[in-house]
Amino acid sequence: MNEENFRLSEKLVSASYVRQGVQARRSHEQLLRTLLEQGKCPEEGWSESTIELFLNELAVMDSNNFLGNCGVGEREGRVASDLVARRHYRLIHGIGRSGDIAAVQPKAAGSSLLNKITNSVVLDVLRFSGVRSVSSCFVVPMATGMSLTLCFLTLRHRRPSARYILWPRIDQKSCFKSMVTAGFEPVVIESVLEGDELRTDLEAMEKKIEELGAENILCIHSTTSCFAPRVPDRLEELAVMCAKYNIPHIVNNAYGVQSSKCMHLIQQGARVGRIDAFVQSLDKNFMVPVGGAIIAGFDEDFIKEISKMYPGRASASPSLDVLITLLSLGASGYKKLLSERKELYTYLTQELKTLADRHGERLLHTPHNPISLAMSLDGLQASCNKAVTQLGSMLFTRQVSGARVVPLGAEQTVSGHTFRGFMSHSDAYPCPYLNAASAIGITKKDVELSIKRLDKCLRALKKDTEREKCESDVLSSGPANQTVP
Repeated sequence: MNEENFRLSEKLVSASYVRQGVQARRSHEQLLRTLLEQGKCPEEGWSESTIELFLNELAVMDSNNFLGNCGVGEREGRVASDLVARRHYRLIHGIGRSGDIAAVQPKAAGSSLLNKITNSVVLDVLRFSGVRSVSSCFVVPMATGMSLTLCFLTLRHRRPSARYILWPRIDQKSCFKSMVTAGFEPVVIESVLEGDELRTDLEAMEKKIEELGAENILCIHSTTSCFAPRVPDRLEELAVMCAKYNIPHIVNNAYGVQSSKCMHLIQQGARVGRIDAFVQSLDKNFMVPVGGAIIAGFDEDFIKEISKMYPGRASASPSLDVLITLLSLGASGYKKLLSERKELYTYLTQELKTLADRHGERLLHTPHNPISLAMSLDGLQASCNKAVTQLGSMLFTRQVSGARVVPLGAEQTVSGHTFRGFMSHSDAYPCPYLNAASAIGITKKDVELSIKRLDKCLRALKKDTEREKCESDVLSSGPANQTVP
C-alpha cells in the first residue's frame, strides 16, 4: 500500500498499529531499494515474505496482470492453469524480445526488471567467488552444452573461415556435442599422464595450431571442473597461447564456480592471456533445477553479442530460480556453502583414503582437482573382470548417487568420433577406478553413508569372488581326487 492508503487505514484501525505496519513495510522496502541501487547479492539472506513481496511487485508490472488488460495478440501471457501461474509467480512473459534475450519487453516491465537484476546479482557472485575482473554475464535458459554452442556460433561471425575447435579431451558427451552441433570439427588433444593426473598437453596443442593454421581455428575449448584423474586444464598457459596466436578461448566452467581454485584459474588466465567467455551451470553451482547456465566474460561487447545470437524470447524460470536462491541465501550464506564444501572435500579425501587402504586399493594422487577424487580398483579388477562394473550397479541400487565406476577398455562413439577408454579421459589409463565428488550442498552424512555402503559393496564382492574361485577349484580338481575302484 502507498502512504495515502495507510492514512485511510487509520480510520479503521488504531493509528499506532497502522504505524507499526508501515514500519514493517518500510523494512522490506529498504531491502528492495538497496538491491535496486547496488545490484549486488545482499550480504544477509532475505526472508520468504520479502522475496514474495518483491516478486509480486514485479508481477503486477507485467501486462498480463493489469486489471483492465484487454489482449488481442498471439502472445498475451495467458495461462490455463492457476497452479502453473502460481508456480511462476504470474511472471509469464519470459525475458528478452525476438531479436535479443537481454532486451526490455514493453509488455513486461516486471519480467524485464527481473532479468536485469538477476544478471547483476549473478555477476556480483562471480566476482566474489574469484573472477574479480569479469565485466559482464547473463543467465541463459539452456544447460551448459547448448550455452557453449551459442558461444561457438557467435564466434563464427567473427571467424567465418574457421572450421576447427581444439579441445583438450574430457569424456563428457555434451562438451563434444556442443562443438559438433555448432557445425565445427573438434580436434581432440589427448592429455598427458603426470603421476596419476591427466593434464593438458601444451606441446601437442601448439603443434596442432601450427599444423592447422591459427586462422582456421575457431577457438580453444578448455575445461576447469572435471572428474578425477583428469584435472583442470592449464588455463594460464592456454590463455597465453591464445593471445600469442590470436585465437579465441572459451572455457567450460560447468561446476567451477563453487571452487576457488577453478575461479582463480580463470581470473589468472584472463590476466596473463586471453579468455573470451566462460560458461557455468546453474544447477551444479547454485542448487536450482536443471535448465540454465551463465555465460560470462571480460569483454562486455562480446557477451552482448552472444546474448543477441539467442533467437527469440526465453523462459524466465532459470533466472527466477537463481534469483530466489541467492536472495534467500545472501552472500554470506552462499560463501558458507562454499566453505563447507571445501571442508568436506578434505573429509571425503581422508575417508576414501582409509577405505582404499583397507581394501588394498589406493586413493589416486590428484592434487590439482579441487572437487573430484578417484580410488583405484586394481584389486577388484584382478579378482574378477566383471566385478568393477558390478560395483557401479550395486552402488546405484543402494542409493549412492553420483559415484562413477570407470572400467578399463570401454569404447564409445559420440557424433561419429570413437573414444577409446571412454569415461577415463584417456585411451589407456593404467587402472580402473571409482569417482566421488565433494560438490556444493554435500553433507557430512552424505560422505559417511556413501563410504559405509561402498565398504559393504566391496566386502560383498570380495566374498562372491572368493566363493566363485573356491567352487571353480573344486570342480576343476574333482575327478582327479576321486578314488579308482
